[in-house]
Amino acid sequence: MASKRGKQTVRDMLLSMAVISAAAGLIYIFVPHDENANPVKAVDYRVELLTARRAAPYPVAAPDGLGKDWKPTSVRYDHQSGASWHLGFLDPEGKYVAVEQSTSPSKKYVTEVSQDAKNTGRTQQVAGETWQRWKGDKYDALVRQDGDATTVVTGSASPERLAEMAAALTTS
Repeated sequence: MASKRGKQTVRDMLLSMAVISAAAGLIYIFVPHDENANPVKAVDYRVELLTARRAAPYPVAAPDGLGKDWKPTSVRYDHQSGASWHLGFLDPEGKYVAVEQSTSPSKKYVTEVSQDAKNTGRTQQVAGETWQRWKGDKYDALVRQDGDATTVVTGSASPERLAEMAAALTTS
């Protein structure tokens, strides 16, 4: 009698698993989902920008006139840490681009925000301004020194996209 009961228990367990798997499959098929959807949400950085522009000891830069296909993803201003300003974006191809500014010591700061990029010794003219070109394994960067503040446009995007961001920067 015990062996018959054991066979029924195993059979019942297998039937239960088949019913549960079928139900899960139906739910998966009929619940809408988009594997290509971008899970990164856009942020509104206007309030943080106004706050940073009032508090920072340098003219805070942000882009003006970029296309709607540029998505702002992160923003912060830290007065304690070298009055650092950060504004992150995804470019139209989904690559990362960040605007970084700070009064921290330039070489250390640029190396940090550009993920260890190195100065190439070359410069690039962007919208009438001279920027240093930095190259790294992970990020490239365009760097400009303005008085006591350093401005860095960095990320995994192409050099053309970094220059596009640098050209769009305004401080008003």
